[in-house]
Amino acid sequence: MATSIQHLHGIAFLAFPEQSELLLSEIKNRFGYNESPSKFYGELVYFDSKDFANSIKGTKVYWARTTMLNPFILHFDSIGDAASELKKIQRNWAPYQYTCFRRAQFIQEKLPYINLKDRKFPVQIPQNPIGLYTLIDEHTLIASAETNSYLPAGTLHFIEDHENPPSRAYLKIQESLTMANLLNGTDLPKAGEKCFEAGACPGGWTWVLVGLGAEVYAVDRAELASELMSNPLVKFQAHDAFTLKPEDIGPVDWVFSDVICYPERLLEWIKKWLDSGMTRNMICTIKMQGEINWSLIQQFADIPDSKIVHLNYNKHELTWIHTK
Repeated sequence: MATSIQHLHGIAFLAFPEQSELLLSEIKNRFGYNESPSKFYGELVYFDSKDFANSIKGTKVYWARTTMLNPFILHFDSIGDAASELKKIQRNWAPYQYTCFRRAQFIQEKLPYINLKDRKFPVQIPQNPIGLYTLIDEHTLIASAETNSYLPAGTLHFIEDHENPPSRAYLKIQESLTMANLLNGTDLPKAGEKCFEAGACPGGWTWVLVGLGAEVYAVDRAELASELMSNPLVKFQAHDAFTLKPEDIGPVDWVFSDVICYPERLLEWIKKWLDSGMTRNMICTIKMQGEINWSLIQQFADIPDSKIVHLNYNKHELTWIHTK
């Protein structure tokens, strides 16, 4: 069988694990595209529409961890042929596997090395183009050299600490800070910088911040874990954080919130902080309440110097990042 490439005119989105339905809902309700996907390759969803592909290429689809912007089908005979053809196109390729796992592993071993392992925080992600490929069967794969993520298959996982953090929420702030650095070049909080965290209990985010050497003004109705309450870098106040004005807190380098609240209230609170001029950097989780209000999400996105992402450690929520 001769090796051949068939260029496609559509676009393919790789959904976050077990979140394909949220991806399809976003395509329909955010973008108004009502056609059904042409193909499902596991959690990779392909739409065979040139017009839709052209209309959406410059837009971030939040529930897609990465997007195949110019997909093609590669027919090949051997593992070596598949790897050789991919290497002719570019150096960096990451796999998404839903079938033929061992064969996909052999192909990856013949490609130039990229780091597919869990990362140790803090980590700096190189801004190198990275393609994505997916085996369809033993002799066919779908791939795209051009994607919209610098992460391998849009995926970032950290080596987890199962002993010290007071909650697993610490992984969200680790990923958020990593993305702020990747997207905006923003340095991580450090010694000498002041952070304000709203709704800090039990302290997963505070734990990361003091681990970086930053001071944290933590506010919640309930206290943090005991080791954080006694940490000299932590100042705790028992209060409803959203009823405190920026003037009550004073100038800080960073403002953080992972509070469960209605997005409308979060947006109002964010605007108060930005209007006050008392911080340059904010990272907040937008918690969804039922059906997503996409016009409201757009208001977050429209704030200057803002980006919205869906983290690998998010569930039915988005993360708003505002850094300079």
